This record gives sequence, C-alpha cells and structure tokens, in this order.
Amino acid sequence: FWIDNLPGAQKFYYVLENNKGETVDVSQMKDKNKDGDLLYRYDRGYLIGEKTDNGHAIFNHLRFKISYHDEPASYTGSRIVGFEFDPYSVKHQYKGAWKGKGTYLTTCNPQHPVNDATPHQYVNDGSEIVFSYDIEFVPSETKWAQRWNIYFRDANPDNEIHWFSIINSLMIVVFLTGMVAMIMVRTLRHDISKYNEETADDLAEETGWKLVHGDVFRPPSFAPMLLSVMVGTGDQMLIIACLLTTFACLGFLSPANRGGLMTAAVMIFVFAGAVSGYYSSRMYKLFAGKAWRSNAFLSAIFFPGIAFVVFFVLNLFVWGQQSKGAAPFGTIIALVSLWAGVYVPMAFAGSYFGFKRDAIEVPCKYNQIPRQIPDQQWYMHPVFSIMVGGILPFGAVFIEIYFIMSALWMHEIYYVFGFLFIVISILIVTCAEITVVMCYFQLCCEDYTWWWRSFLTSGSAGFYLYLYSFMYFFSKLEITNLTSSILYFGYMWLISFGFFLLTGAIGFQASFWFIRQIFGAVKID
Repeated sequence: FWIDNLPGAQKFYYVLENNKGETVDVSQMKDKNKDGDLLYRYDRGYLIGEKTDNGHAIFNHLRFKISYHDEPASYTGSRIVGFEFDPYSVKHQYKGAWKGKGTYLTTCNPQHPVNDATPHQYVNDGSEIVFSYDIEFVPSETKWAQRWNIYFRDANPDNEIHWFSIINSLMIVVFLTGMVAMIMVRTLRHDISKYNEETADDLAEETGWKLVHGDVFRPPSFAPMLLSVMVGTGDQMLIIACLLTTFACLGFLSPANRGGLMTAAVMIFVFAGAVSGYYSSRMYKLFAGKAWRSNAFLSAIFFPGIAFVVFFVLNLFVWGQQSKGAAPFGTIIALVSLWAGVYVPMAFAGSYFGFKRDAIEVPCKYNQIPRQIPDQQWYMHPVFSIMVGGILPFGAVFIEIYFIMSALWMHEIYYVFGFLFIVISILIVTCAEITVVMCYFQLCCEDYTWWWRSFLTSGSAGFYLYLYSFMYFFSKLEITNLTSSILYFGYMWLISFGFFLLTGAIGFQASFWFIRQIFGAVKID
C-alpha cells in the first residue's frame, strides 16, 4: 500500500530485559526507555497473521493510521507525513444475509470499533473470512521533508555490530591493497633497472617477464571478438554503476521517488550502448580484427539479448501462475522498441567511431612464431589463479551486497548511497590490484596468455556472488514455492553475470595498462 508516494509500515517493539532478567513490556513505556532512546522500528508492509495456541489467526482487518501535518504559514491544508498499519484478527459478525456494500457489520462500526479484545478469526475453523478496514487520521509534528526518517532510522540493537564489521572489512581491504601496491612498486623498480642494465648474453640465462616481450601483445587465440565485446559491456556496466551511485549521492535518485532508480538505470543503460560499442571496437581493432560490423552487432545484442531471454523465460513462469506481477505484453514490446530504436543505433555509432580511430599503440610487436610456454607450477594453473583472484574483490563488498539483496528480496529500503560509493571505489581498486598482481606472477612464469585470464581473474567475483545467493536463499529467505525459487535464482544469475562483466572489465583494463607501462619502461632489442 502507498499513500502520497509513502509506503505503509508497521511498528514493531523490542522485547527487553531489566537488571533482574525479567521481560519488560516496552509497549507500556510510551516508546522510550529512561534515556529517551527509541525502542521500536518500522518495517514496510504488515504481518498477514500469527500463530497462537488455538491455531493460525489471519489479520483480516487493517487500520490505516494516516498522520498529517499542518503548516498554515506556508500553504493551506495539510500534508500526509505518515502511513502506518495496525492489523487485527476479527471474526466478523453481520446482520442479515451477506449483501456486500449494504451489509452492516456488528463487529466493525463506529459504535464498536475493532480492538485487541475482539474474537480472532482462525483460518482452520471452516468459517467465512470477511476483510475490512478503517482509517484513523492523526495530527503529527513531523514535517513533510522529514517524513521518510522513520524508514531510514533503524533502532535494531545489532546495527552497531553490522556497521563495525563493515568498517573493519574496509580497513582490512585498504591495508592489503596498500601492502600489495608497495610490494609491486619495489619489485618492479628492481626488475626494470636490472633489465635495462643487463646485456643480451646475461639476459639469455635469466628468466622473467621481459623474455615474453615478443608475445605479450599477441592477440588471444580464442574468441578475440567475444572478449572485446565482454570488455566493452563491462565498461558500460561500470559507467552505469558509477553514474547511478553519483546521482543517488547528490539526491537526484532517492527512495521517495518510486521507480526512479530503475528508470534511470534503464535510460543510462540504453544510451551507454555507445560506450559498449566504442570500447569493444577499440579492443577488437587492437586484436587485428576487420569485421567491425559483426563486432558492433554482437555488442548490440550480447547483454541485452541474454537479459531479455532470461527475463522472458522467467516471465513465462509468472504468467503461468496467472499473477498480476507478470510484465504485460505491451511492456515487453516497449522494451524491445527501446532496444531496437535507441540502443542498437547507439552501439553502432560507438563502434563506428571507435573503429575509425587508430589502433591502440603498444610498446612492442609480437613475433610471427609463438614462444613455447614452459610447464607451470600447480598454483599458477589458470583455474586456481582465477578462483583465487575473485575472493578479495568479493570479500571487499559482500557485506554491502547483503544489504542490497535485502532491499531486493526482503522489501527493505536501501538509502546509504554515500557508503555504496565508497564501496564501489574500493571494489575498483581491489579488482585492479589483485588482477595486476596475478598477471605479474603469470608473466614472471613466462606465460603470456594473459588476455582472457586477466578478465576472468577479477570477473570470478561474479561466481562468488552467485554462490552467496544460494547461502542467502537458504539462510534468510523462506521461499518454498517452485516458481518463486526459479525467479530468485534466475534473476540472481543475471545480476551475477552483470557483476562478472563489470569486475572483469576493471581487471582487464588495469592489466592492459600495467603491461603497457612495464614493457614501455624497458629497453627492447
């Protein structure tokens, strides 16, 4: 329920204990303890029933408590500043036969309002269930600009523990990234000075990353067009995340504007198709690709096509349940029109301008004959190094992911966009540094096949996100319906895939920049 763009909420009191270990009825304390701290919280929605000793009682009567505030100095009339539920279970009685609108309820009328003492309505007693409501208008001192404060203020006593764990994890991540950066700078400085001082005869007996200078920029042998498209789409996802977070921090997107965040995300995604086409064509031209139209077409249909197929299949399950939550056919046509009329032209325009530019310059050319890659140690196996590389980026953000998933699946309101901006910044730094470190170790082992691995190393954080969705499903959600479970895992797979592209693109771009810098700093004979 929504009134004046304000979601309804129910007040929940906390059960406390005094110094003697006795339970305190906080509802009799006028909502405050001796220090004046609030002892309740608001949760969106309302409970549909409760389990008692006599069975399951259904809340079939709702009291809408609408709070209003008068400010005659600024305007005439009142403004709604609160919307609260008081659910009751009532075994309704009425006079005469059931006639719908003209029926007189003896258990719900101005002379006999509903209260807690009214006999409850149980779902297992075989009687008919009558649903009813009443409205109560309450004057309030809350101003209209402050009416969302009750949703943002969480009086949960465990909240301090959550914030402490978040800050602690952020400090650990910052410390680790600082240590990694310091080690890399000192090691690289030593390597570059050594390579520039040694002669060719001395270098023939050495090992290290300089020995692969003739192959390090060799185009990937497996699906170079697909890799370029995935990098371009990941850059597009990164821009969308940064712009949305920035706009939300500046106050342009807030929970008070229902649907505004999703609308902004769709519009930015559509116009950011030019970014995907541009960067994918730039990378594809670096790989000596010639079919720029095919690359542009793949950029235009890659992620939108996958997202549409997943959305359409999941929507079929919702249609099968005859739910009104299913997207209507007109909405699907509108999305397809938005893709075909705006996204595809933007992607082709970005690809055209990206392919017209000169290819990205690299410090050294690759040889005609590929260099043989020596046998690698077990810890440098691609699967092992890729899976290890995604742990740190996911660990940097998994607590924030918990709050975001709670907002998605448990109807909570997410509003700490300032903190989200910091977390995204840390995610970018973490993905870049862990991928650079793993790429450096790989080159030191004379393995120059770094293109795909640099993308997958940080991109594996999306795999851990999907694994975490399973843990969240079984530990936090109480979904037993098959269709609801399919919807959850289907949409979480799509979210995880987008996260995979975003983090993978960060790692790829960081590794590409790193390799260009280190090979441009040494003398190549």
